[in-house]
Amino acid sequence: MTATPNARKIVVPIDGSENALRALQVAAARCHLVGAQLHLVNVQPPITSGNVRMFVSQEMIHRYHEEEGEKALASARQMLTAIKVPFVAVVKVGHPFEEVTNYADPATGDEIVMGTRGMGSVGNLVLGSVATKVIHAARVPVTVVK
Repeated sequence: MTATPNARKIVVPIDGSENALRALQVAAARCHLVGAQLHLVNVQPPITSGNVRMFVSQEMIHRYHEEEGEKALASARQMLTAIKVPFVAVVKVGHPFEEVTNYADPATGDEIVMGTRGMGSVGNLVLGSVATKVIHAARVPVTVVK
């Protein structure tokens, strides 16, 4: 499905986890209520090793990221297709919190709905989490679903 330019989006980061799928259920229900488009975003980590880049072409790296992203998105696609909710899915490469927050546009009233691993406050202080970073970096409302 093709996105309408400048239309309001509900952005859902999808990493293939059960927590992400729970957030997706909440977002799918919300799309109907607020008249927004559902956008799934999978973020693949960049390959930064110079050694790998010496032996693998940019095309191969791009294909790898796309394949891994599609694997992570598969359950979400299946769920939304089964309940007949239209969506747009994209695979980005970079740091998850940066890619997700950059994808959501405050000018169009976007919002982010995302899952969390449910770590306690001590875990978040020591390890940090993508959800915590998104909450702090986002310029749009963020809903975290446990």
